[in-house]
Amino acid sequence: MKTHITQGWKLALRHFHLVLLLFLYQFAWGFFLYRAIDGTIAPILRRLPHSGSSEAVMRHFITEAQIQLFKTDLVVPYLWILGGLFLARMLLTPLFNAGILYSLSEQSRSAGGKTRFLEGVRRTWRPIALLYLVQSVLTLLPSVWFVPRGLEALIRSASYEELALTLLPGILAWAAWGALLHLLFLAMQFGAVSGENIFAALWRSVRLFLPFAGLSLLMWGIAGMLGLVVSSMSLLWAGLIAIIVHQCYYLVRTLLKVWTIAAQFECLQTK
Repeated sequence: MKTHITQGWKLALRHFHLVLLLFLYQFAWGFFLYRAIDGTIAPILRRLPHSGSSEAVMRHFITEAQIQLFKTDLVVPYLWILGGLFLARMLLTPLFNAGILYSLSEQSRSAGGKTRFLEGVRRTWRPIALLYLVQSVLTLLPSVWFVPRGLEALIRSASYEELALTLLPGILAWAAWGALLHLLFLAMQFGAVSGENIFAALWRSVRLFLPFAGLSLLMWGIAGMLGLVVSSMSLLWAGLIAIIVHQCYYLVRTLLKVWTIAAQFECLQTK
C-alpha cells in the first residue's frame, strides 16, 4: 500500500497544473452555487422574526412562507438557476474526469512526457460520460425510498435526537452504497481510458476489492483528518489567518483528490 501511495503522489505532482485547473473549476462551481443559494435564502432570513417574537408571529411567518413557496411561482426562477448549475456540472464533470484519468493512465505507462488532458477529453469523454450518468442514477436511486420516509420522520419526530436516530441508519447505508458505486465505477473508468474492457476492469476491482477499498479509505481518512484540522484552526485563529488557511485548503483538497485517484489507479494496475 505504501508503494501505491508513493507512486500516486509522484503521478499527482506531474499533473499539478491540472490540479490547479480542477481547483478553479470547483471554486467557480462553489461560487455560483453560493450566489444562487444566497439570493434565495437571504431575502427569507431578513424577514425571519427575531428570537423574542411570540409563537403567533412565528406561525404567521411559517404560514406565509408556505403560501409563497407552494401557491405562487416565486421559487420557480431559483429552481431554474439551480437546475442549470447542476446540469452544467453534470456535463462538465465527465469531461474533466476523462482528461485527468486518461492523462494519469498515459503518464503511468510512459513514466514521463507531457500530460494528455485534452487528448483524453477527445478520445474518452463518451464512455466516461455514460458511466458517470449510470453511476449518478444508481446513486440517487435509494432517494425514491429514503426521501419520503425522511420527510415523514421529520414531521413526526418529537426531538432532534429522535430524528437523528431514525434517519442515521438510512444515511449510513446510503453513504456506503454511494462509496461502493464510486469505487466500482472508478475502476470501469480506469478500464475505459486505458483501452481495456470495462467489465474486465470491473472484475479486477472485485477480485482486488479489499486492498482497493482499504487504500481508498486510508486516503479518504487523510483528507477527512486534514479537513478537521483546518476547521479547528479556523475556529481557534479567527481573522485573516483563518481565511487564508481556509482558502488554501481547497487547493490542498483538490491535490489530495488527484493523489487519491492516482494511488487507486496504481493499486489496480500493478496487480
